[in-house]
Amino acid sequence: MADIEYKDIKKFTKEEIEALFLSVEWSSGHFPEKLVVAMENFRTVYSAWDGDRLVGMICAMDDGIMNAYVHYLLVHPDYHKMKIGRTLVEMVKDHYKDYMRLVVIAYNKELHFYENCGFEKCDESSPMYITTLWT
Repeated sequence: MADIEYKDIKKFTKEEIEALFLSVEWSSGHFPEKLVVAMENFRTVYSAWDGDRLVGMICAMDDGIMNAYVHYLLVHPDYHKMKIGRTLVEMVKDHYKDYMRLVVIAYNKELHFYENCGFEKCDESSPMYITTLWT
């Protein structure tokens, strides 16, 4: 089993970002230069590393006092079932423990994971967006 190290950093190479995002087939991985800048601009970024290999990441933005939004959570498929995603979520939950709302927009196939992490599905609202990405 890999010895995973968790880091609180915002500087990544485009190669690290591209490899991780494309490993989960996210179209945003085709824009690594933009993702590098995005990571620098997120308020909170935690990453998981197997040696010098970026294998997981969670990113959140917030209003500074009440509301936080988890935008990215991804774990390289080679590292699934190792509790990396759950650990990253727990790190964000601890970071925002004094906030009143922590929000994530989950793909339907991921609902069970997020519910097991303590999130609740809201029946009164639906996520909406305008995007040029295809995943």
